[in-house]
Amino acid sequence: MIKQEEVIDIFKKTGALLEGHFVLTSGYHSPHYFQCAKVLQYPEYLTKFSQAIADFFKDDEIDVVISPAIGGIVLGTEVGRIMNKRTIFAERENGKLTLRRGFSLEKGMRVLCVEDVVTTGGSVFELIEIVKEYECEISGVGFIIDRSNGKVNFKTKQTSLAKFDVIKYPETEIPEWLSAIPVYKPGSRK
Repeated sequence: MIKQEEVIDIFKKTGALLEGHFVLTSGYHSPHYFQCAKVLQYPEYLTKFSQAIADFFKDDEIDVVISPAIGGIVLGTEVGRIMNKRTIFAERENGKLTLRRGFSLEKGMRVLCVEDVVTTGGSVFELIEIVKEYECEISGVGFIIDRSNGKVNFKTKQTSLAKFDVIKYPETEIPEWLSAIPVYKPGSRK
C-alpha cells in the first residue's frame, strides 16, 4: 500500500493541493482543496493510486465498479480496468445522483464504490442508496483522500490512501481571516 506521505508529496508536486478560500462540494469552507483532476491527469499517479485501491479489494467479490460524476469517473474507470471489472458512473439529474446513459445494475451484483475525495461522504452515501435501490450488495468503498480523518464510516469495508483532518467551516462560522480571501468553488457541483 502506498504511504500517506507519498500521496501528499505527489499532490504537492503536481500542484493538486491548493491553498486559498474554497467552498467544498459539501458546502463547507476550507483554506485547503485537493484538486484530484490535477494529479490524475498524470498516468503514473492515476495508475499508482488506482492500483493501491484495487490491491486493497483484490480478494473481494466484485462485479462492477461505480463512481460519482464527475470527480470519481477517471479513478473509478482505472480501478475497474485494473480489476478487469465493468465500470459505470452516476451523475446528477435534478440535484440527485442517478444512473443514466443506459447504465444499470442487476439484482444481487456486488458493487465497489470509488471516489476521489471524501469530506462528509455525501456522494458516496448517494451511490450506496443507488446500489441498494437495485437490490445489490456493497463490496466496499475506496477513495484517495479522506478529509474527515477517518470519521466518515460507510458501514462496509473501506480504504483511503491518505487521511486528513483538514480545517473546514460551515457557511455561518467562517473566520474573518478566511473571509478576507476571495472565495473559489473548484468542485464539480455548482
